[in-house]
Amino acid sequence: MALQSNRTRGSSSGAGRLRVVPDPVDDGSCSSEPNADPETAAKNLCLHWLEGRPYTRAQLASKLADRGVPSAVASAALDRLVEVGLVDDADYAAGYVATRQRDRGLSRRALATELRIKGVDDEAVAEAVGAISDDDERERAVALVERKLRSVRGLERPKQVSRLVGMLARKGYGSGLAYSVVQDALDADDA
Repeated sequence: MALQSNRTRGSSSGAGRLRVVPDPVDDGSCSSEPNADPETAAKNLCLHWLEGRPYTRAQLASKLADRGVPSAVASAALDRLVEVGLVDDADYAAGYVATRQRDRGLSRRALATELRIKGVDDEAVAEAVGAISDDDERERAVALVERKLRSVRGLERPKQVSRLVGMLARKGYGSGLAYSVVQDALDADDA
């Protein structure tokens, strides 16, 4: 199998996307053929899914199981994809943490929970969330509170505290940090 670009001259749709096509010298086995080697078919399914976005090994295993691929075949196909570096849970976790912490403001605790749900092992989770320092986490919480502060300005102080701390709690921040950041922000806003 070979990877080919979908890009054609003058066409911007699908630009840069890769697709799996049979090599001219290939035996022609492709996942859509009934006589295809099951492992090759499983790898092709995974490659197809990986074109759109990254997945963890556990997510791909689940998707293959949903398609009725035997676990031994799925495991062999996934082992090969891990071996060549197309599936790497540690890289997935690092990218996921960087993106979700920046875009959604999630805490380390919330990120670790999400990664575990996606099947990332504890060691990779610890390494990925370990990249966020206490100062980074506090800084992100402060930014979230500052952005939300405008919408609670006309409320009484207890309601302001409740709403702001609640917002941080939903993003996984601990109560100690949340109350500290909220109190500091409200004190600065009152001054």
